[in-house]
Amino acid sequence: MDIRQIDDEYSVSGQITVDDLDQIKALGFKSIVCHRPDGESPDQTPFAVIEARAKEIGLDITHVPVGPMGVTEEAVQGMVDALDEFQRPMLGYCRSGARSTAIYQKTHHIRA
Repeated sequence: MDIRQIDDEYSVSGQITVDDLDQIKALGFKSIVCHRPDGESPDQTPFAVIEARAKEIGLDITHVPVGPMGVTEEAVQGMVDALDEFQRPMLGYCRSGARSTAIYQKTHHIRA
């Protein structure tokens, strides 16, 4: 797991697994947003599996997928909602972290 801090409230990572969640919590993260659509890759852990374990250990989590259409207005609004509703620091993840970074950057003009 390669976590990259964007600012004090948000960091990004590539695909995480259920086994990563305890470490994510230990690092102080309060919430997670998945930006990867399910089924993108056969080796990808489905969101529902990660969601179940995250909730078990007290992490807020939501799914705001960013697929082939890129960062849509609907996805940006979903990210804004997550930022408004969830405690931070927050971890966003996708395949590489690029989509999680891009969608966060697109929320700045809305949340400013």
